[in-house]
Amino acid sequence: MTSVDPTTSECAASCGQVSATPAEPAPSGLVARQHSLPSYIARLDRVWLALAALLAVLGLADLRQAGASLVFMADSFLWIAPFLLLSVLLAAWLKAAGVDRFVGRVGAGAPLAAILLAALIGALSPFCSCGVVPLVAALLVVGVPLPAVMAFWVSSPLMDPEQFVLMAATLGLGFTLAKTIAAVAMGLLAGLATLAVQRAGGFGAPLRAGLGGGCKSDVSEAAEPRWAIWRDPARRRDFTVEALRVAEFLAKWLLLAFAIESLMVAWLPPGLIAEHLGGSGWQAIPLSVALGVPAYLNGFAAIPLVGELMNMGMMPGAALAFLTAGAVTSIPAAMAVYALVKPPVFLWYLAIALVGSLASGFLYQAAQML
Repeated sequence: MTSVDPTTSECAASCGQVSATPAEPAPSGLVARQHSLPSYIARLDRVWLALAALLAVLGLADLRQAGASLVFMADSFLWIAPFLLLSVLLAAWLKAAGVDRFVGRVGAGAPLAAILLAALIGALSPFCSCGVVPLVAALLVVGVPLPAVMAFWVSSPLMDPEQFVLMAATLGLGFTLAKTIAAVAMGLLAGLATLAVQRAGGFGAPLRAGLGGGCKSDVSEAAEPRWAIWRDPARRRDFTVEALRVAEFLAKWLLLAFAIESLMVAWLPPGLIAEHLGGSGWQAIPLSVALGVPAYLNGFAAIPLVGELMNMGMMPGAALAFLTAGAVTSIPAAMAVYALVKPPVFLWYLAIALVGSLASGFLYQAAQML
């Protein structure tokens, strides 16, 4: 009787074979099913698929708008590319150096100071609601505590030095200072409220699976970071993997956000918004917040529109609520936020932004009546 090598038996068993006899080729129909188009599509990334489907449908329905959207996407992506590249390289370098293993402890040591500093820096930073996303992703990936990141995230799109100068010249210094104070206050509200939720046990792992974590690092745990990552092959490997992963993740979501933004700019003209924001009653403030969410207008484009609306009798509080809500919770910005964090954190971000916008509008309007 012929003996069977145990190694051969184990290998055959692990491959699903019942004997050492070579398996027969799989039926051609089975191979075809395994490599069918639906199964291939199912393995593709859903964000890239959504972007391709959107552009395909747009090309069939309105070829001119499809071309305009592609140009808009290219211009927007080229504008944000330096920030994206810097943030990706920074996040990958800090992670490969091992900074993510202790930076959270550093920020957690003085959370109130970190939140205040983040809100102030955010109000002075030159980032729009989508432009801040790469930097926020880098901060979250390397372990900066969520309360400080949330404070920066909310306050950053609301004000920047260029917008301050233009707004002061168009809407007046008083209104501009009020919006600056609102930016810092909303950042503080976001950071402090998030800190309270975390201390109560919430938001333990805010990041989605595509960011922060990933495959196990080749670098052993170290007490202190090692900044010279180029001297260690394992750290160089970690840097490359992390940079490619974060870049692909951010690029697909930003491109989808820019595609939708291009359609909103084309199909939601400012004149349509102006027809609904000229009221002078208190209900104008929540209405302004409600319209500010879908009505994407960047900070510079919104200034002349709001100036004209105020000349037509729009309440200052409603104008402030519209500008703050539109900057933080516009649909493209919300999509970018949704790409980074888990649904509970995303909904919390929207709630903080809406409550802060309403409070800013009502408080500023009340101050005007004193």
